[in-house]
Amino acid sequence: MNIGSVKISGNASEMEAAAYVEYLQGKHNRKLSSLHINLDGDFADLDYKFEPVKFERIRRITGYLVGTMDNWNNAKSAEEKDRVKHMSFYSCHEDMMKDVV
Repeated sequence: MNIGSVKISGNASEMEAAAYVEYLQGKHNRKLSSLHINLDGDFADLDYKFEPVKFERIRRITGYLVGTMDNWNNAKSAEEKDRVKHMSFYSCHEDMMKDVV
């Protein structure tokens, strides 16, 4: 059974499934992709998945919060290129292990 674009499976009626879809999407403010409903007496087990949420990565570069550097002028791009890049513990550990034989 499908309600809108949500794939529904299990043993609930279409009306009850629609109520669960509306409830879950409203509670989490996200769109469901699938919902499995298992009714057992007075209990309902819900197994659901939401559609992925798109997001844009925001980084702090040279004192500015940015998503991309596409609109930067040449001076700001050069500043980013010349900045000191700090290594993480894991990359330092890998570099040290190269020297150990």
